[in-house]
Amino acid sequence: MKTIYPILAISGSDGIGSSGIQADIKTITDLGGDAMTVITCMALNHNNTMKWHMLHKDVIVDQARTIMEMAHPKAIKIGLIQHPHTIKALRDEIIGCRKIVCAPGIFASDGTQLIDDESIQAIMTYLIPESTLLMLRCNEAEKMLGRSITSNDDMIKAAQELNSLGAEWIMIRGGELAEGRLTALLYGEGKGHFFTSYNTEGWRKHGVGGALSTAITTRLGMGDNIPLAVKNAHEYVHSRVVYAVSNEKQSLRANDIYNEMMSLVAENYQQEHGVAFYADKLNITARYLSQVTDKTVGKSPKQVIADYIINEAKILLGNSRLTIQEVSDRLGFSSQTLFCKFFKNQEGRTPTEFRR
Repeated sequence: MKTIYPILAISGSDGIGSSGIQADIKTITDLGGDAMTVITCMALNHNNTMKWHMLHKDVIVDQARTIMEMAHPKAIKIGLIQHPHTIKALRDEIIGCRKIVCAPGIFASDGTQLIDDESIQAIMTYLIPESTLLMLRCNEAEKMLGRSITSNDDMIKAAQELNSLGAEWIMIRGGELAEGRLTALLYGEGKGHFFTSYNTEGWRKHGVGGALSTAITTRLGMGDNIPLAVKNAHEYVHSRVVYAVSNEKQSLRANDIYNEMMSLVAENYQQEHGVAFYADKLNITARYLSQVTDKTVGKSPKQVIADYIINEAKILLGNSRLTIQEVSDRLGFSSQTLFCKFFKNQEGRTPTEFRR
């Protein structure tokens, strides 16, 4: 007999279906969950300007109470919600669920602030302490904490501060810490894991963040722990949302291999700089990997890896107080001399000159 996993999505209704409750239902269903919903607001389009009509607190709370009493959802995703009294009352209804993903959507994809500052404070007070996972874009974390995030170290510090508010795990995504790529951080149990993607167009696509948070919620409800839920959700979003924008002139297979390579580089660049390692992980030859990277980005695998490492080096040199030796160690070079030679070959100047 098939197990039914009731998953509750709490968010706004977007009649177009590319985001909000409608998209949440699709994601939950695709992953094998039983979708249940609480609608917090309605998206209304006036003269090509999107406006949100917030529902009354009692309407939102009554929806949640009914579902919690009748269905006992395995996991809950909280999206767009506003007004401190509504936020507190909703917390009181869902507090019995052990797996809550809070993805409040403070800003729209175009940068418009969707909820007021008092509501942000209420989310920090009432929802974050109950969250298994808090998901924010970089600009949302900056808004919540009142300071900028310009480096990997800043992301770690922001995640630690948010973690101290009570959320078990933190995901900060959409960091543009180096030109041409996006960075995300998953932080929990005292450790941080960075993810990087060069598909900036795909990850900025409208609805991607909502699909990711809902997919993670669904996988949590099915029994995954946080790292596994993130991994499985990431794979789903890759295939169904993000890489749907791949250039038609390139083969999907080549794009898939390239993006998988970049995920591996993001995970292993501090220990592995050689092409053979990544080709082996991908179960292909180094020669074929060279064909893939040349077709996809017009570079050799060696240069792709070097570009990634040099970007990390520039971030560390420009935004931290680490010594050059410490930067060299962090990037996996066996000596400072080799690091300096590598840096000069790539940049035409030494690390010391770069810092001046």
